[in-house]
Amino acid sequence: MSSMDVKDVAKSAELQGFGEASDVASSLGYDNAKLAEMGYVPELKRNFSTWALLGIGFALTNSWFGISASLVTSISSGGPIVTVYGIIWVAFVNGCVGVTLSELASAMPNSGGQYYWAQELAPKEWANFLAYLTGAIGWAGSVFTSASVALAIGSALMGIIQLNNPDLVIERWMVFVAYQIFNFFAYLFNCYGRALPAIGTTFMYISLASFVITTVTVLAKSSPKQSAKFVFANFQNETGWQSGAIAFIVGLINPNWSFACLDSATHLAEEVAHPEKVIPIAIMGTVAIGFITAFCYSISMFFSMNNLHLLVNTPTLVPILELYHQALGSVSGATGLEFLICLTGLGCQIACHTWQARLCWSFARDRGLPGSRYWSRVDKRMGIPFLAHTMSCTLVAILGALYIGSGTAFNSMVTACIVLLYISYAIPVICLLIKGRNNIKHGPFWLGKFGLFTNIVLLSWTLFTLVMYSFPFVKPVQPDNMNYVSVVYVGVFGFVLIYWVARGKYTFRRKDEREVLVETILHGRPVQSTAVSTGIVRE
Repeated sequence: MSSMDVKDVAKSAELQGFGEASDVASSLGYDNAKLAEMGYVPELKRNFSTWALLGIGFALTNSWFGISASLVTSISSGGPIVTVYGIIWVAFVNGCVGVTLSELASAMPNSGGQYYWAQELAPKEWANFLAYLTGAIGWAGSVFTSASVALAIGSALMGIIQLNNPDLVIERWMVFVAYQIFNFFAYLFNCYGRALPAIGTTFMYISLASFVITTVTVLAKSSPKQSAKFVFANFQNETGWQSGAIAFIVGLINPNWSFACLDSATHLAEEVAHPEKVIPIAIMGTVAIGFITAFCYSISMFFSMNNLHLLVNTPTLVPILELYHQALGSVSGATGLEFLICLTGLGCQIACHTWQARLCWSFARDRGLPGSRYWSRVDKRMGIPFLAHTMSCTLVAILGALYIGSGTAFNSMVTACIVLLYISYAIPVICLLIKGRNNIKHGPFWLGKFGLFTNIVLLSWTLFTLVMYSFPFVKPVQPDNMNYVSVVYVGVFGFVLIYWVARGKYTFRRKDEREVLVETILHGRPVQSTAVSTGIVRE
């Protein structure tokens, strides 16, 4: 490995299509010039419109789909009110998360998202480590989320097969195969970069159409209906916890999962025009649409419930499919509605892969991963970071094997994805508050004192979930029902810290290295820096 010098930086700009360094500033448009001011050379085309970005954001979060995958699960943790009121509360919290992310993305639109913000906002002595930590756990959260979505769709597919073949007993390996099928199809869809905006928009329409068709059909066909008391006032605690409050909090994991991944739009900042304005629209639009669809859908399904015992103990292992079956009284009708769920889920999986690939690529661009020289490449023909995409999807495929070994361990990983993402949001927010909200250049989306309030809500909720979501789901606690999320935390943070000490602190791109690139690209003015003089090793 050779040490970095200013000539390498200038050459890097020229090799990426910008000619002589001194001519770069004049050749860049407004958005790419802003990116260059951050120390990055534009590599991806800005193909996404506002609507397409909203499509990707909503297709990924897809709250009503998330509720359908876990609707009946929360009944034992407090009954329908956990989902009904839980959606309201979680939507409020994630609305605050959305405002916080929108403010930061508007001020500093960069595909690195939260890890870039952490490096910009943190005290100098902590900036590199906190940026690395934020990027690593954010990417881990995205991979875990992709695995959880693949399992939800794979389970739905096997449920359809079992409903049409009543003698079939579903084994874990069957769900694993379905998991891999959906993961692979989503991988293929993401290999066509130019088509991704249209794909995202199309699946948003599919999701909204499926929501309307499913909700109206089930409400119209189900009979008799549950009472309003059952939906809005019935509390059932079958968790073994004596405290109803603990049972309610544990049950919040399900609606919380349905509003996860709000940072997805921020990682497409280099693929959309005017990201400082468009990203906030996509994030807040995702929260708004997600709340309306999830709330209406959950209430409709709870009114339509019939045989609760059969829902929980269905041989399809998919309670919502059994609800469709009971409501319509038809195997073919229930199959059709669940097919719409699978189709919606496929759109969610595609968006998951878009998100995690960009996070992986941007983090590798700053040499945050082993083998970053490969994952940071953009395939010009495909218009995507193909190797980063392939590596991330391969990890998701490998994680599927965990489900065969232990469904409980896999579910703990799902819980971890929620909290890890919150932590990755919290780190730059803490840095922002220490630096001072008015000591940075604001973007067009900035809400002043209300923004401060949302920052506090995000930090409080992150701490709350870190503690409370680690509690066992049920009591008495046994090896097969234990919440192993703490083990996941130890594994993730342990690996991240060991890699940082062994290699990351030497290879991860420092803030002053980016400053060298800024001066070289925009002004053609070589500037000596500590990165140059100390000979930082490049990955």
